[in-house]
Amino acid sequence: MPKKLIYSVVKSISVLAAMTVASVGFTQDKYPSKPITFIMAVEAGADGDVLGRPLMDRVARILGQPITVINKPGAGSSIGYREIHQAKPDGYTLGWASATIITNKLQGVSPIDYNNFTHLGAFATFFPILIGSNKSNLKFNTIQEAIAYSKANPGKVNLATAGVGQSWWVGAQTFLTGTNLSMASIPVTGAGANVALLVAGGHAEVGVAGLASSKALLDGGQVRFLAALSENRAPPPYDKLPTVKELGYPVSWESTNLIIGPPSMPKDIAAKIALAVEQAAKEPEFIKFAQERDARPDYIAPEKIIPTMEKRREVVKEIMAKAGLLKESN
Repeated sequence: MPKKLIYSVVKSISVLAAMTVASVGFTQDKYPSKPITFIMAVEAGADGDVLGRPLMDRVARILGQPITVINKPGAGSSIGYREIHQAKPDGYTLGWASATIITNKLQGVSPIDYNNFTHLGAFATFFPILIGSNKSNLKFNTIQEAIAYSKANPGKVNLATAGVGQSWWVGAQTFLTGTNLSMASIPVTGAGANVALLVAGGHAEVGVAGLASSKALLDGGQVRFLAALSENRAPPPYDKLPTVKELGYPVSWESTNLIIGPPSMPKDIAAKIALAVEQAAKEPEFIKFAQERDARPDYIAPEKIIPTMEKRREVVKEIMAKAGLLKESN
């Protein structure tokens, strides 16, 4: 091949390579250049929604583009998860996830789990609480009363729970298994917000919900706080009440709330979003807001999320097996 032709070919390749690099760099430097969609895989008013929206407001401010939160609940949050998973991995569709991403896979509801997404950070850990009705014919002032009555009268107490496979449903099963109680479970559509409404209406004597979704009803006197299903006591003014674990029962459940994106997102775009999530989650105002709503605002970096979820998975797997719902063993 003539030297001139070789030189010309090499020069052309170099120019094209430079243009490609410049183009990629330009695109990534400009991210985000348009509004971002955030898929909230639970109903409005659920614990993740209550905390996820103000977090996204802060992320939007940091990134300099508006973020539109769209609620996509249903089928144990798998509808929302599927939409996030199938979205174009360009950074313009993000979403929320919790422990339900584990239960869906284990019970065969969805083929995808936490390994099938781009992780962008965890912003808070919720734990469920036990609430009692002030309207039902049978009322309990303390969790000790509820446990004692249930032991003496198996199946006579109605326990409202989130839908089967939801995170607070797992919390309810942990409570029943750890205390060896027999209650009449009433799963409701959705998560904690609907559980709290059912208990407030007197349709169940006890319910497993979250403080964030129950706070208005607690403040209004429609339901009462009985106990926290966590390692540590709930924040004031409920910290005077013992956890179920403090009463001698091996009961504890917590759910990590994640920010996720579709698989195969460009690393630099994912890193930019992850940094914004970290900054937002560590803002003092957000931390205070989270603590007031029964959440532990413990930011978890993307690279530590998989190990965290692996530990949660082992607990969930055991509960699902005992409930006869385990369909995915791996």
